[in-house]
Amino acid sequence: MFLEALIFDVDGTLADTERDGHRLAFNAAFREFGLDWNWDVATYGQLLAVTGGKERMKHYVDALQPDFVKPKDFDSLVIELHQAKTRHYTTLLAQGGIPLRPGVKRLLQEARSQGMRLAIATTTTPENVSALLEHSLAPGSASWFEQIGAGDIVPAKKPASDIYTWVLERMRLKPAQCLAFEDSANGIQASRGAQLKTVITINDYTADHDFTEATAVLSGLGEPDAPFKVLQGDVGAKQYVDLELLRAWHVGA
Repeated sequence: MFLEALIFDVDGTLADTERDGHRLAFNAAFREFGLDWNWDVATYGQLLAVTGGKERMKHYVDALQPDFVKPKDFDSLVIELHQAKTRHYTTLLAQGGIPLRPGVKRLLQEARSQGMRLAIATTTTPENVSALLEHSLAPGSASWFEQIGAGDIVPAKKPASDIYTWVLERMRLKPAQCLAFEDSANGIQASRGAQLKTVITINDYTADHDFTEATAVLSGLGEPDAPFKVLQGDVGAKQYVDLELLRAWHVGA
């Protein structure tokens, strides 16, 4: 089958949003609500094993704040905290604080120019996705993506494969017609669970994850003047990811 679509994760894949984006926004929300919680870089790295912001906060309280007395409306508090966190995050994005990873914009533009279909499959909220695309990619760029699967649109988040299945069903595509892009163990479990060949671009939080099932594992997508580092996979003579390389992986992986 021909390669017809590229499906992208967002956090850590399109941009390094976690450490200097979501983490800071969570801490700002905690301060806003008078909580003394503070997620430092190491703590947040541990919490990333839990997908979904609301789920992450609940896990944090259960695992790392055993003395915290939950109010009767704890679930409502978590929802309000998450809404505040999203607001702080989008403000940070609007200030230009979170650029896309190298090679992302170039590859998306090349894909569009050649008629490749694009989609997103992520656990982050639709608001976070829209804000990142609007401020870090291009105004109106959400329209570049045929489907944006995000947030609570499916009940089970990554590492469950539900979000990828949701996107594939709506695009009326088979896994063999697509490639997925991820950055984490939870992400590749989700994409491979949907039988998608997957390209991994690692970041500081995921460099030691198990990516045995990946088609390729790279330091990033690379640029002509800033080549990627290859950790796994055959890139031939390529120094950055382009559609020619993706089609080669799609056929040969």
